[in-house]
Amino acid sequence: MPQRTFRLTSLATRLVLLSLAAVALAVLRPHAKRSAPSRRPRTRMRRIAVSLSFATLFFAGASFSAGAGDLMVGLVEAEATKAIGAGEEAPECSSPRRSDWDAEDAGEPCPTDEPATAEAPVEAPVEAPVEGAQEIAPAPEQETEMPTAAELVEQTAAREAAASEAGAAPAPSLGQAVRGQAQKARPERSQPAPPKHDPAPPVIEPQSHTHAHATAPDPEIEEPNTAATVWLHRALPDPTPPSKRLTRRFARNLSFASRKHRVDWALVLGVLRARGERGAVPAGKARLDRLARNLARLDARKHPWSAVLALEGRTAFADRTIALARYHRAVGLKALVRGLAWAKPRLTKRLLADDKVTIYPGGRGDLIADRIDVRVIVLIRYLRVAHGQVTVTSLTSGHRFFSRPGVVSAHSYGQAVDIAALGGQSIMGHQMPGSITEDAVRNLLLLPAEVRPVQVISLLGLGGPSFPMANHDDHIHAGF
Repeated sequence: MPQRTFRLTSLATRLVLLSLAAVALAVLRPHAKRSAPSRRPRTRMRRIAVSLSFATLFFAGASFSAGAGDLMVGLVEAEATKAIGAGEEAPECSSPRRSDWDAEDAGEPCPTDEPATAEAPVEAPVEAPVEGAQEIAPAPEQETEMPTAAELVEQTAAREAAASEAGAAPAPSLGQAVRGQAQKARPERSQPAPPKHDPAPPVIEPQSHTHAHATAPDPEIEEPNTAATVWLHRALPDPTPPSKRLTRRFARNLSFASRKHRVDWALVLGVLRARGERGAVPAGKARLDRLARNLARLDARKHPWSAVLALEGRTAFADRTIALARYHRAVGLKALVRGLAWAKPRLTKRLLADDKVTIYPGGRGDLIADRIDVRVIVLIRYLRVAHGQVTVTSLTSGHRFFSRPGVVSAHSYGQAVDIAALGGQSIMGHQMPGSITEDAVRNLLLLPAEVRPVQVISLLGLGGPSFPMANHDDHIHAGF
């Protein structure tokens, strides 16, 4: 490569001349009078001179920077030339890592970035001499240098050409020869390959992935909108703690207002509870009187549901109020004041003496022996008020301990009941929409939370704790 020549003297001379020109322009510039109150506007010539001076300074700086850069490049190239060797030019290489195709045409290989390591030279495989083929002299051995790719390619090409002239198989292409030499020069793996047929048994036996057949979901656990129920042998507390009981004073005011206007006290209290009035005193004396008077004006004694509907204008509110009124009437006002646990003996006595409640002998013995929870007793009384007649076929006696494998029945703890008939009509054969079974299930779902069952099983599923099961076609199961 020819060396560049730089004239630093000429560059410095140009810079000095340009600087002198700028100074001359600054000196020859006319000065404005200091006494003049206002500045005289610049003429066109002055503007041109200022512009030329700034342009001259800019180009001077650019020329200086370019000259300095060329000077530094020349110094660097000179040092590189000295390192390669005096009077010799470095071979031009488009890439520090050339392919074998370029190395074949070149006289000398390009220097690589990787240092040469002192390894044993790769000896070309010795083949049997072929008649009529030209003998190829082996390459001289080198002590510290390995044969280049070009030399290996030339040796392979010469051997294949000799073999083809002797009538052997056709010579492979140049690329196949290079790949063959690379595979031969590749080092062998240190670990031997495992045997194809291992006589030893496998450590982990292969398992076949088979999907289990889908089973029917458990309605008590996997049904939507239901909570998993785990039955434990425990005694349930009083469903009406002191926070859910009425005060004696409120009970007296409620009785007085109901007798005064000749309406049912259970209906008046049901309207207050349906409106969301909670606590021991849902309303004051004046409000109780006004509510009882309005219900009497709407003829609540003969048509309670229509009177409540006219009072609020919502059928859902009327259904809720009537269900609460039936519950209040079933337990009595004193039980709401003192608690259901206190009223349990009285409720049991009334249940056994009621001729509209049919209970099998074993169930009557369970009631007499006090093995039945008060919630079950209240539920039977509630259905008696709602439907007029109830037939009980199972309490604790006569029912198996497990309802199904692994699940203990709530009957075993006296916390469930099976109803076979309501209002003199059998449950079996009457479990379609609009039947007596649907009315009973809806009535059970409208009970207050403290006495509402957590399981209502029949052939109908109406949401909440209600779900269907095929083996409940002849009765309604209600459990706590």
